[in-house]
Amino acid sequence: MEHNLKNSNHIFRVDKFKVPAAARDQFLERARASHELLRTIPGFVEDFFLEYTDDSGVSNFVTIVVWQDAQAFHSAKAIVEQQYQKRGDNPGEILNRLGIEADMAAYTELPA
Repeated sequence: MEHNLKNSNHIFRVDKFKVPAAARDQFLERARASHELLRTIPGFVEDFFLEYTDDSGVSNFVTIVVWQDAQAFHSAKAIVEQQYQKRGDNPGEILNRLGIEADMAAYTELPA
């Protein structure tokens, strides 16, 4: 009997960023630090960090973080927000200052 390894309870946090060339290094530093934190949070399943650079030098990043379920996702979100507050970071302000366009949302998987 085959087992389906997929978990229909998984939550997929998909964030897309359009990053000007001048902001790429700072973006990468912050994104990598965020993913290091996310990997330590209970309920983390896996993550992906993808990049495509267009002909004008603009980098397009997609990050995908898979969470065990909605509870793990909401718990992780609260932990990350606490970390931002501790450091005095405002992610929205940072994105605006660096000229980064962001599209961020949590998704559930549908049967194909």
